[in-house]
Amino acid sequence: MRYLPKSPAERAQMLQAIGVSSIDELFAPIPAEFRLTRDLCIPPQMSESEIVEWFRARAAENATGYDILLGAGAYNHYRPLVIDSLISRGEWFTAYTPYQPEIAQGTLQAIFEFQTMICELTGMEVANASMYDGSTGAAEAVMMAIRLTGRSQAILARSVHPEYREVIATYAKYQGLPLTEVSFTGNGRVDLAALDAAITPETACVLIQSPNFFGTIEDVAAIADVVHAKGALLAVSIAEALSLGIVRPPAEADIVSLEAQSFGVPLSYGGPYAGVIATREKFIRQIPGRLVGQTTDRNGKRGFVLTLSTREQHIRREKATSNICTNQALIALMVNIYMDVYGRLGIKELAEQNLAKAAYARQALGARAKVLFDGAPRFNEFVLQTADDPYAISHRLAASNKIIGGFPLRKFYPELGNAAVWCATELTSKAAIDAAASEVR
Repeated sequence: MRYLPKSPAERAQMLQAIGVSSIDELFAPIPAEFRLTRDLCIPPQMSESEIVEWFRARAAENATGYDILLGAGAYNHYRPLVIDSLISRGEWFTAYTPYQPEIAQGTLQAIFEFQTMICELTGMEVANASMYDGSTGAAEAVMMAIRLTGRSQAILARSVHPEYREVIATYAKYQGLPLTEVSFTGNGRVDLAALDAAITPETACVLIQSPNFFGTIEDVAAIADVVHAKGALLAVSIAEALSLGIVRPPAEADIVSLEAQSFGVPLSYGGPYAGVIATREKFIRQIPGRLVGQTTDRNGKRGFVLTLSTREQHIRREKATSNICTNQALIALMVNIYMDVYGRLGIKELAEQNLAKAAYARQALGARAKVLFDGAPRFNEFVLQTADDPYAISHRLAASNKIIGGFPLRKFYPELGNAAVWCATELTSKAAIDAAASEVR
């Protein structure tokens, strides 16, 4: 009765109200050959206690207690306990999207604060309420630049996360948008000469990532000079949000796309995460998704409202800037709480810990193999080229030390051979780094 809450008497009463005597009579208009006359091919029902035990058994099959030296777009950072305590409150946990937004003042205020802190973090003037994740945010940044410039092509740095580039390619395919990729130099940064040659009068934007997929921090100012000299826009994707605690924000960019997973969002097998787009105020009417603004009511009290919501649910579909249906309100709230808990100095200190851990890991693993792209600054990731297959190294580490190793690059960058991206965060122990180094060769 818990899952079929209507009693037989109540069902009979409903059938009587619509003028039929049975369920069979209700479905009689459907031809017999299309009606199922046997039981469904599913396991028999279980009691609630059996279901609980079944899920406990499945949970016990998960591998736990591993040290993680894997980053590549999803990062293992500590989550303060207060995050789950607060988001589990009913008024937050049940939030989906405020279709009557002025009633949901608490939700709107949280989004407004999220937007404000993202602007402070990225050096931009306006940010939206969030995107689905970093990859869709990067794709929307490219589409936004197309609308702003009226041009029809885009350039992607090959050092942008490969899966981000795949998402962008999917968007571009059905928009009829040509994409060009520019390579990287020996220090892992964008090749400025190749970039300058690739930009044409039809180039709407150049998308880079910093820190990029190799962990290298790009020279955003130099790239911006090249891009802006040709009349194009610069979009910067940031997959590791914590880097902004110590790395100068990409203030020279026109559009910033950020993956906020590092700020209190669990790894969760890859999602849900929270992306965001931040930009200059003059571009605000082309920002995708929704935007929360601050105002005053007729009594002079502060209030929050949705503003410039250029979604197809609010305006004519052909006028919409994006088909994103909502925003990641609950995940963005996690990010909000995380930034509030740590504050400016806390995020900076945490970033310094990541920098120090990665420097130690680079030294320890670099003593056993070759560190690539070693001539440029980096944050908490680096590329290691080994004599052994990176997959074999990862299997050994998982089996003998319960360590998840680096991300092999051969699938996306075959020219780099036995190379992998390794990551160290504040949760990476010295013992785990030393154990990983002992298996590298």
